[in-house]
Amino acid sequence: MSGVLNKIRDFMEKEGIPGRDAYDLPTSTKTFPDGANYRIEIAGVERASTMEAMIDEAYKRNLSIHRTIAAVGGSTYCDFEELKAMAQMARDEGIEMIMTVGHRKGWDTGSKEISTSEGAMQGFRLRGSDNISYHIADVMRSIEAGHRGFLVYDEGVLFILNKMRAEGLVPPETIFKFSVFGGYCSAAGAKVIESMGANSMNPISDVSLPILGGIRKAVDLTLDVYIIIVDSFGGMFRAYETPEIARIASPCYFKFEPGTSEGDIYKPWVTEDFHRNLIREKVKLAAIVSEIMERHAPEIKSSAQRPDDLVLPVAV
Repeated sequence: MSGVLNKIRDFMEKEGIPGRDAYDLPTSTKTFPDGANYRIEIAGVERASTMEAMIDEAYKRNLSIHRTIAAVGGSTYCDFEELKAMAQMARDEGIEMIMTVGHRKGWDTGSKEISTSEGAMQGFRLRGSDNISYHIADVMRSIEAGHRGFLVYDEGVLFILNKMRAEGLVPPETIFKFSVFGGYCSAAGAKVIESMGANSMNPISDVSLPILGGIRKAVDLTLDVYIIIVDSFGGMFRAYETPEIARIASPCYFKFEPGTSEGDIYKPWVTEDFHRNLIREKVKLAAIVSEIMERHAPEIKSSAQRPDDLVLPVAV
């Protein structure tokens, strides 16, 4: 091993970042406040009717859902009464809800660039101060409807929202989840996002177990790990890796997002019936993974429904 690499890795370790990925796959010593290692997250609650279908399917399958990602297509496509209804159902059922807001890159006059090979590499970061203000205005609209959790794609937006939360312009209990579209997949990146106020982080979908272990060493925030992902992101289904993922990455959420692509699924003109049917399939997949966990790793614990530390929407 060269002296230069050793110096770099020693410096990384001094900064709280593992100098190597965790090839020894160490067991995480961290848990959720209730002592659990993993929880279930279901994405794609696009409308109130989707939320109703998800809750109904979870009851049928005796599955505890702890968090849902709402309006992935963008809360700008939901009217205010829908937003309030979704918040109320989440509160009633004890499910943490993370709202995905617009205005975002796809709303911008320069949105076509993300469909090019070079534009795609720029990610979902917003262009200019006007677009940031529009985006945060949609956050405030959802806050007014009772929501207290938000998906963030852009480090600049996270910086501003964290400052707003500290100064009381955003309710202090509000939480921010950093999206997979931020493209983070290292312990160093996770440390940056955590330092900027993120409460949880979604690494890229094909992150390896040693990288997950390295990230867990560096940060305390919750890691949200895809167990199944759309074909355009790789299409993998990591069902039998879930015991190792939970052991290494605890505390973590298991995420479920089957389909062809995010773009196909979450266009605003996709019907409510489609989303009702798709979310039932997501709940089924989550129930299958929960069965695998019980069969192969009963010592690794999931939370019961409605753990006390969840940040629920408020009544309005």
